[in-house]
Amino acid sequence: MSPDRIQRIVIVGGGTAGWMSAAVLARFLKIQGVDIRVIESSAIGTVGVGEGTVPLIRLINKRLQIDEQEFIRKTQATFKLGIEFRDWGELGNVHFNGFGDYGGSIEGISPHHHWLKLRQLGDTTPLGNYSFPNVAAKLARFTPAGQRSPNDASFCDYAYHFDTALYGQFLRGYAEQRGVRRTDAKIVDVQLRGENGFVEAVILDGGERVEGDLFVDCSGFIGLLIERALNTGYEDWSHWLPCDRAYAVPSERTAPLEPCTRSTARAAGWQWHIPLQHRTGNGHVYCSEFMSDDEAVRTLLDNLHSKALADPRQLRFTTGKRRKFWNKNCVAIGLAAGFMEPLEATSILLIQTGIARLIDLFPDKSFDPVVTAEYNARTAGEYERIRDFLILHYHATKRDDSPFWDYCRWMSIPDSLQRKIELFRSRATVGLGDGETFTEASWVAIFIGQDILPKRYDPIIDGIDIGALQRGMEQRRIAIRRAAEAMPLQSEFISQNCAASR
Repeated sequence: MSPDRIQRIVIVGGGTAGWMSAAVLARFLKIQGVDIRVIESSAIGTVGVGEGTVPLIRLINKRLQIDEQEFIRKTQATFKLGIEFRDWGELGNVHFNGFGDYGGSIEGISPHHHWLKLRQLGDTTPLGNYSFPNVAAKLARFTPAGQRSPNDASFCDYAYHFDTALYGQFLRGYAEQRGVRRTDAKIVDVQLRGENGFVEAVILDGGERVEGDLFVDCSGFIGLLIERALNTGYEDWSHWLPCDRAYAVPSERTAPLEPCTRSTARAAGWQWHIPLQHRTGNGHVYCSEFMSDDEAVRTLLDNLHSKALADPRQLRFTTGKRRKFWNKNCVAIGLAAGFMEPLEATSILLIQTGIARLIDLFPDKSFDPVVTAEYNARTAGEYERIRDFLILHYHATKRDDSPFWDYCRWMSIPDSLQRKIELFRSRATVGLGDGETFTEASWVAIFIGQDILPKRYDPIIDGIDIGALQRGMEQRRIAIRRAAEAMPLQSEFISQNCAASR
């Protein structure tokens, strides 16, 4: 073995971030004899409210060789086709960001341009009727793609809702089966090397000194290593994403079991509704500058669709990111790296991409600064692109019924987002950059769903026969409806294939 090879990895913190990091590192590095150790304290709770995911989790599960039905049963999971937004653009507005598209390009032009032309001619069909995940979610129906009849109109991907506490346990079992060691202890001190300031060891409350070559900080908001020990710094984005608190509470299972997250805008934030097999996840994200804690709790409880199963629990946060995600020999993953509010379920996504990027750029003991800089640049770009997409939801509103929405409507926004908005308003073009997290269809869903309508569509489509275009769009609409209606209800599919024990 090369003397420069990383031999000891210490992961500080458990939860989803710690155990996902441990699972992925064990899957790809254990064969090289790398020792992986997780230090977590059972006396310290985890945030554990991010129950929604995006389709990338299916790729991670596949790479980890996780059986989907076992995963569904052990985490009380349900399936997710996208997010339904209510009252965001204006009161009464409903739109959907699904894990699919609005059809293939026609003569090389994206389908929303053709929808805009038909709309200009008086067609009032909602854009969502051309999206399979939107239609299927409204009908509460679900079947994996491999079990549907082959049909281009029924294309969509899917993700999951699950209980994050159970998910952490599931990943812990996976990691420990592959040799990851766990220590239940609190860290009381962090020792740095005098010559270069690298993390040398952590001291546990029982007196044990744990050395490592590479440290992965999954300690949550406090950033025990990345911030408290290494003073990395934090970039605050709360002037663009002003919500800074949330209350979360579980409630009884609701019916129908819809395969989507619901996000409903409130007077100073928004409320989530996430259906699981054994309960419903609920939360109210809000800005403390515009709403008191007592009012936030009342708003949450007054808008539950089923009986609460516990007292609401509060979380406080500041949206933003570390100035470096990888500092010296420490890589921050999850909430230790930054916080993007849960509006588009990106928290677990950022854990996955962070640890995957670490595997891709895995260091040796020299910790080449070129590699570290590349990791930081890629990760910063990802955070900034997600930030812009989230800001769009708040800024693109006509709501004037509360001071919070007045602020969001008139606040300054990043130049990168301003360019996207102006380009779409000009000619319905989505200016996607390299490595975008969200697809053209997702941007279109929010732009049009919140009434940012372009001045014009792509003029090339004026050469297409209008009768043929109308017939083709109608055929897609009908095919989508039929494909969705042919599927079972999600509750039926789960009960027959992957029901968890009650």
